Parts: sequence; structure tokens; C-alpha cells
Amino acid sequence: MADPKGFLTTGREVARTRPAEERVKDWNEVYVPGSLLPIISKQAGRCMDCGIPFCHNGCPLGNLIPEWNDYAYREDWTAASERLHATNNFPEFTGRLCPAPCESACVLAINQPAVTIKNVEVSIIDKAWDNGDVTPQPPDRLSGKTVAVIGSGPAGLAAAQQLTRAGHTVAVYERADRIGGLLRYGIPEFKMEKSHINRRIEQMRAEGTKFRTEIEIGRDIDAAKLRKRYDAVVIAAGATVSRDLPVPGRELNGIHFAMEYLPLSNKVREGDLTVSPISAEGKHVVVIGGGDTGADCVGTAHRQGALSVTQLEIMPKPGEERATHQPWPTFPMLYKVTSAHEEGGERVYSVSTTHFEGDEDGNVQSLNLIEVEFKDGKLEQKPGTERKIPAQLVTLAMGFTGTDQENGLVEQFGLELDGRGNIARDADFATNVPGVYVAGDAGRGQSLIVWAIAEGRSAARGVDRMLTGASDLPAPIRPTDRALTV
Repeated sequence: MADPKGFLTTGREVARTRPAEERVKDWNEVYVPGSLLPIISKQAGRCMDCGIPFCHNGCPLGNLIPEWNDYAYREDWTAASERLHATNNFPEFTGRLCPAPCESACVLAINQPAVTIKNVEVSIIDKAWDNGDVTPQPPDRLSGKTVAVIGSGPAGLAAAQQLTRAGHTVAVYERADRIGGLLRYGIPEFKMEKSHINRRIEQMRAEGTKFRTEIEIGRDIDAAKLRKRYDAVVIAAGATVSRDLPVPGRELNGIHFAMEYLPLSNKVREGDLTVSPISAEGKHVVVIGGGDTGADCVGTAHRQGALSVTQLEIMPKPGEERATHQPWPTFPMLYKVTSAHEEGGERVYSVSTTHFEGDEDGNVQSLNLIEVEFKDGKLEQKPGTERKIPAQLVTLAMGFTGTDQENGLVEQFGLELDGRGNIARDADFATNVPGVYVAGDAGRGQSLIVWAIAEGRSAARGVDRMLTGASDLPAPIRPTDRALTV
């Protein structure tokens, strides 16, 4: 193990963030550059190298966490990077964006603050890029087989990289104008600067992966015709259908899905737009939905100069300590203050929107809400708690309900869906259509980035085995695996 007494002698320290009043004036990542390296080796030394490392169970990728903690403690960054990449294609993504279920499962977290696994991970990969340890890994020989991957989010990219390295000729189709899926246009720049995506794409190009942007399968290319052109197809199109809020006034101008609002600020950062067509500047902003996407809307509104930002959540406010009915090592529902919340705004829990009101020009001006509570497992409104709040911009960040079926992809392939509206698949991630596989949220439903990468890696093994008769590629999860929750 790293430091046998590290967990006794060293307290938990995390990456420092820049002052809120400073960072809301730009779109750079919120953390102080270089603040981790002086402390990260000691933080890695807090790892106990447990006989049964439950952090492995918390992470669907099966990351070899105690091993790379030990290397980070010894500052052997090359070896740490090798161990990190053994299970994770894109640790710079997960190290910035993952909610770290591995830390909730850390054995030290039974009665002490967990090891800063996520911070150690991002330190290792950033150091690896700086040292030139991340290089293209092209295959030794080509198989002569071709694979199309539909979607360039974390699941699609992981599947594409694994299959390319296995020797297959892979083309990734993306309907947006740039590669990255929601990593590119759903995640604000202040959470992950897009330079991290760009350099991974260049690595994958050097390995042989082909990328085709602004092509939507189902609309621009018939899915059945695509199937005939390739030996296999991996659908990694995500769960991009946003959950709507069908209440009176929903048709008013100024009410947008989060995925209509967030990509535009990224377009500004990419230089495609001078200003966002949907801006919070000078407006009272209401974000409906208390999850990470909602927090992204909050941080974006701050940077655009909102007059006020209010985030609404229908569920009760979570506790700050692990509840008894959510025991270790499950992933608990805790009150979380993100960097966006540190920057200001109000968070309101246990409320439901009843209707919107607008002006004579059809623009939203206010939102009416009512307090709610759960009784006998049912959500009930509390009479007499109605109130109105100003709202000139409303973003709906209430999650996603499934993969896009309007573009014709599901129908043209002839795909079967499961009871939740996701694309059905078998134990090898294969659909009912021969040669067509599905990975990520399109098959699992809305989930985390670590699950998406794990799905992409696992689906790649199924494809490789179908194409060649056997496969040495890893498959960290099964389609039926789920996070350990209560």
C-alpha cells in the first residue's frame, strides 16, 4: 500500500476553486490551475489498499483505484497512467464530471472522509498528458471488418476506440457539427474545457477512427442502408428526449429545455455565435430540476448576467449526512453544493409548478408554484402554499425519457424497445437486429458518464466477438447491471 498510516495522519483536501466573484466573469474551469499537484500524493497516500476494495464496486468501470493511488503516492505518474487507462478510455472526462460513486463506496468513508479518488484520477491523467504518456495506440493489423458507431458521446467514443484498437475500421456518425455529444454541447465550459475532448479526438484519429459530423442517421442516411454498408453497427445515440412540463402557459416564449439553452453558450465559446440567442442577461431566471443539468443552467445563467436565479426541485431537501436507510457502500442522496450553487442563487425544495403567466406579447413573466409533500407514497399539494415568482427565462432540466424516435432511427432499423422505452438488448448488448448493438443511455436510460464508458467498452467486446469469433476486449458490466442504491 501507499502510506500505511496515511489515513490516520493526513486529512482530506480537495481541489481549490477560484473565488466565485472572479470565475463568474469567465468560462474557464472553476478550479485553481495546479492546485492539486502539491497535495495529491499525500491524498493518494490516504488509500488503505483494502483487502476488499469496495471502491471497485462503486465504479462500473472496475477502475484499479488502490493501484494507481499507490503509484500517485510514489509520484510514478507513468505507471499510474498505465493503470488508469487499463480500465478507462477517458479519465480526464470522468475525473472532471463523474459524481464519484467510488468515493461513496470507499472503505475509509465508513467513519471518515473518503479518499479523494476523483482528484487523484484527474491529477494522474493531466500529468500524463503533460509528460507525453498519452499516445495513439493503432492496431498491429486490420481485421478487414467495418463498424459504424452512431453517436459520439462517452459510450460511442469508448466503443469506437476499443474496436479501432482491436483492428476494425470504425466510423463515428454524429448529428451535431462537432464530436463529443453531450460532453461537447451539454456540459458547460466551466465544468470541462473542450480542449480535453479535442485532444482525445486527435488521438483517436491517429489510431484510425473516422469521424463523420452533421449526419443524422434516420434523417440524412437511412438506417437500413447504413446497416448494409457495415459489418456491424453500434447505436450510442443517448437518451436525448427531454422530459416536458405540460402545465398552462408552457407555450410562452422564454421557456426552454435545458438542452436548448446550454448548447448555445458552448456555441459562443466555440466562436460560432457572438452572443447566445437565449440569454439570461438582465432576467429573472428559474431552473426547474435539481440535478446536475439544473446546476449547469444555474452556472450558465450567472455568467450571462442574470438578475436572479432560482432553482426548483419537487423532491424534499436531502440531508447532509448519510441516512440510515442509505448505508455504506451505497451511493447516498446527499445535499450537494456545486460550484454553480456557490456562485449564488436560491434553491427551493418540495415545490411543483402549477402554471406560467406571460405578457401581452406572449413572453413568460412569472411562474406559479405550490408546496408539495409525500403522503403514503403519493405526492400531494399543500393548500394555501401557492405563490408567484418572477421568471423571464425558464429552463426545464427534469431529466430525459429515452432515445430519439422521431428521426426514424428506431423504426428504420426495426428495433425492439423495452418496457421503459429504451432499445432492448441481450447479454452481449446486441439488439433484435443481427449485427446491430446498443450502448449507453440509448439502452440503459439516463445515467452517469462512468456507466456510459463502461457500456461502450462492454458493447465493443460483443461486437468484436461477433466479428471475429472471440475477443480479448474487456467487458466491465452486463446490460442488466445497476448502481448499488437503496
